[in-house]
Amino acid sequence: MNNNIYRTTAQVTIFSIIEKSISFLYRIVLSRVIGAEGVGIYQIALSVFAVFLTAASSGVPVTVSRLITKQNAVGGGSRHAVVTAGIVSTLMFTVPACIIIFAGRNFFGFLFSDSRCLNVFLIILPGLILTSVYSVMRGTFWGNKDFLPYSLIELAEDAFMVVLGCILITGATDAADGASRAAIAVFVSYIFSFIVSLGWYFHKGGRLVNPKKQLKPLLASSLPITAMRTSTSLLNSLVAVLMPFLLVRICNMTNSDAVSLYGVAAGMSIPILFIPSSLIGSIAVVLAPELSENFYRNKTERLKDDVEKSLRAAVFIAFLLIPLLFSLGVTMGNVLFSDSLSGEIVKNCCIILLPMCISMITNTILNSMNREKQTLIYYFAGAAAMIACIAAFTSFAGIYSYVTGLGASFVVTAALNLRLLKKLCRGVKIFNFILKGIAVCAACCAFGWLFVSLIQKFLPQIAVLAVGGVAVAAFTLAFMYIAKMYTLEPLKGILNKRKGRKGKSAL
Repeated sequence: MNNNIYRTTAQVTIFSIIEKSISFLYRIVLSRVIGAEGVGIYQIALSVFAVFLTAASSGVPVTVSRLITKQNAVGGGSRHAVVTAGIVSTLMFTVPACIIIFAGRNFFGFLFSDSRCLNVFLIILPGLILTSVYSVMRGTFWGNKDFLPYSLIELAEDAFMVVLGCILITGATDAADGASRAAIAVFVSYIFSFIVSLGWYFHKGGRLVNPKKQLKPLLASSLPITAMRTSTSLLNSLVAVLMPFLLVRICNMTNSDAVSLYGVAAGMSIPILFIPSSLIGSIAVVLAPELSENFYRNKTERLKDDVEKSLRAAVFIAFLLIPLLFSLGVTMGNVLFSDSLSGEIVKNCCIILLPMCISMITNTILNSMNREKQTLIYYFAGAAAMIACIAAFTSFAGIYSYVTGLGASFVVTAALNLRLLKKLCRGVKIFNFILKGIAVCAACCAFGWLFVSLIQKFLPQIAVLAVGGVAVAAFTLAFMYIAKMYTLEPLKGILNKRKGRKGKSAL
């Protein structure tokens, strides 16, 4: 069983890494072709679109997955009714929202600090209906533990968007035109994933049935998650409007310079700092159905074991990446974006990866255990900390107040989530692992800084990034292994199982 989980997690992680790598390379292309201003316009429009998408469907895939898992564990109900209820619940919001916004588009300019963002937003808006339905299909894949088609569709959607986007933006005449062309690629990719996922669902015997019995429990479970994630999107949109405004009013910048600076932070630095989210997401996708199943079947020991492994994996990812970003952050900014400030933000703020990873994985664990309302309350506490940091620090920290606020929000939610998790799963051991990791991480950061400082005197920056990345990662992995922060047993188990299969097939 454990080997299956490790193998599936590895599979989803590999696909996710490929997908995020493609998206990250696309970010580099965007920053170079349409510039920081174009990225800022594109990012602001996407952040507002994300509010509507999150409000429409963010809690649905998790809830669909959990309800399907519950039916598998205890029986009763209809999977097809759950899926149909999910589709109906998303369409109830998305169709009226799109009609109202398009009909009154001249009145929605207040949503954006820059009027050019509205046109970009309207290009993506029809995709709200399509991608909300796809989110239900995503939850179906998770609940049935059908991870390969899910991973393939996610990768294909992203690759389709990147290829089309690269073709379109090459003809851009200015920053706003480039952002509009990038938005067209996003919309077309939503059409692609909608068609492919629905086709797969019906091909595997899925159908639409009367959702009446499943609609109420689905909404009851999904609304707290949706509220939390909608609040996240609202917060991001608020920051997308507030940060340029404060930079103009308090720091005496022009509107163009303020949007560009926000584009550097939100479009260049934050994507690097959020690299762990794809890895945590892979773990969450695979483990969420397993955690829900063990929770509903009252398998306390197995649940505790899965929780502890999930927490250790999230902390491990954070401590593996922090030395890399600390020692190579500035080089990354120069090589990837030709922007040293983006790299300096990464280097100076990479410490937020630890609370970020803990916050992300504990949210998934608690939601799998039917604790959506508590995580929503904790999220609001973290959001309040973020806004307070931005309001208090922008006058002297500038754009750094944004990343500081993110870190503060993750610290608050991680602490509160861990507190609740310790009550629900007594005996979970993680704090000693974190303390050990801090010591190891500090030593690895020192090594990385010294090593990169030495080689950058003799090598070009792209070589520094390659050589330094390999050396720092290898040193960190070796130090973690010596400190017994991980073992190779899962890998050995998978390899031995494969050898056994090959031996049987040879016979």
